[in-house]
Amino acid sequence: MFLKIPSLILKQLYTFGSLANTPEGVRLTLKNRLSDATVTGITSIRVDGVEAPHAGIEIDLGEDERLRAAAISKSSALDFPLKKSVVLHLVGFGPLANGNHEIVVQFEATPFGELDLKVTDAIAEETPKRVQIPYDKEEDHNQRMAEVRQGFVAEYGGRKLEHVNHYSFDPMTTRGNIENFVGVAQIPIGLAGPLLVNGEHAQGEFLIPLATTEGTLVASYSRGMKVLNQAGGVTATVVQDAMQRAPVFVFDNARDARDFAQWIDHNLIAIREHAESTSSVAKLLNIESFLASKFTYLRFNYSTGDAAGQNMVGRATFAACSWILEQPFLKERCRKFYLESNLATDKKASHVNVMRTRGKRVTAEATIPREVLIQNMRVEPEQLHYHAQVANVGAFLSGANNNGAHSPNGITAMFIATGQDVANVSESSAGIAYTEITPDGALYISITIPSLIVATHGGGTGLATQRECLELLGCTGRGKVRKFAEIVAGVVLAGEISLASAISSLDWVSSHEKYGRNR
Repeated sequence: MFLKIPSLILKQLYTFGSLANTPEGVRLTLKNRLSDATVTGITSIRVDGVEAPHAGIEIDLGEDERLRAAAISKSSALDFPLKKSVVLHLVGFGPLANGNHEIVVQFEATPFGELDLKVTDAIAEETPKRVQIPYDKEEDHNQRMAEVRQGFVAEYGGRKLEHVNHYSFDPMTTRGNIENFVGVAQIPIGLAGPLLVNGEHAQGEFLIPLATTEGTLVASYSRGMKVLNQAGGVTATVVQDAMQRAPVFVFDNARDARDFAQWIDHNLIAIREHAESTSSVAKLLNIESFLASKFTYLRFNYSTGDAAGQNMVGRATFAACSWILEQPFLKERCRKFYLESNLATDKKASHVNVMRTRGKRVTAEATIPREVLIQNMRVEPEQLHYHAQVANVGAFLSGANNNGAHSPNGITAMFIATGQDVANVSESSAGIAYTEITPDGALYISITIPSLIVATHGGGTGLATQRECLELLGCTGRGKVRKFAEIVAGVVLAGEISLASAISSLDWVSSHEKYGRNR
């Protein structure tokens, strides 16, 4: 069963930038980005309100073969499978002037019925051709094209690639991860650990791959892991899990904005149905409303399985909002709509994500006996606790989103090693550190990462070297993302203990002199 296609979703069928004048008329392109279908009739095509002659509408089938629109019917349908492009020629129509043009394509398709596609596209002035990086529309990710671009670099840039062009995997495996593939950036990977994790999903000892160019980092994290292991391991807990997209709706006044927020609450079931129709994984948890001036900001919260989910929730929210915009309440009152308002703060640190969670909210904690700290770190629990209080004041004065020592160091190194979206470190950098002295003189220490965005499926996690590192952690495939989040949190805590101890014992500078100066 298919839901009625809202107009915003239907626009995805049109290939923007395809509108062009030709010697015989006008050309435009449709591409099926929705679902397998068959076209059973083309009713009309209008540009700027002027209808193109129906007898002149032709469908380009390739190899100089065309099909007249008049020949398409329910008994003689045109296959239109997912990802197929169809070039429409409007013979004897135009030419069109430079600038924007309103296009309306009315057609019938099974299983969707009658469709009314309305878009605006532009014909641009021809610009002088510039040097272009070599590209193959059909097979751009193979080894041949990689070598072509490597040769282009040598010719255009005057520099032959000697290291970037060495890699051990088939470039075809990078499809969907990179464009204009030419090689790899080789970043050293070191092993820290093992680390003993007592999580709900991660249990046991783990060797930790860290990709970094910073000397002392791996050694420092290994030192912190040693201390945690002697303390019985690190306890890690995922306490919340949500990914967001945050559209905004603009009204004439604050009262309409408020009434719309209430309408959202009353229609959550229908909204959820449309959002979840785009994915077998995404589940809409709730929608939060934030009102300011005449704007209604909506924060859609989803669970996304083992994927990080930014693209997934974008598609789901777009589908839901497309349906919302078709409702009479919105048609009468809504003046503008934007799929993202900056309230989700994608790839940006924010207070809302610290308070309400983005990705995984995970806490790592441990109680470290006094003797373990003294023997391994040359510090007493009271020293670390006091430094933590002083650092809290410093974090407050600076307005930082993290009162800990350096949690992004470990997160970034693990992200690079395991194929995470490294730009998500901006959100994942937030941290809430806490210490206290127990009655028996031990140190309780914890770090809460309120917006850790990780994945074990999709994105870069399937690339060869990154997958190997995930396999090393036992975190490949589905059902493993919370395990991975617990391990990351444990690694972060190890780094916090190590650096805090180095600062308190005045070993920080000497360690960098020993390991990190390339002398």
